[in-house]
Amino acid sequence: MRLKTGDKVIVITGSNKGKEGIIKKVLREDDKVIVEGVNIVKKHKKGNGQESGGILEIEAPIHASNVMLVDPKTKKPTRVGITISEKDNKKIRVSKKSNEKFD
Repeated sequence: MRLKTGDKVIVITGSNKGKEGIIKKVLREDDKVIVEGVNIVKKHKKGNGQESGGILEIEAPIHASNVMLVDPKTKKPTRVGITISEKDNKKIRVSKKSNEKFD
């Protein structure tokens, strides 16, 4: 999986198709991500002595195959490739469309 926390992504399929958001959390063992403002579900929570209960709206995980990174140059969805940097031999994620690197 080539997604990281803080990446800007767009949902490409499902009921939230077309929505953009930033990845809050990556669940690698399940191949899922939690995207800010996407896949909102209602969760009923029982109150206790310290916290009040009620119906909360939280972001549910979405499968990583249903999101694509947003190209920093064109602001459109793009696939991601890996290249090796010349000076320090580290892996860098690059856009397949514009060959721009992701930060």
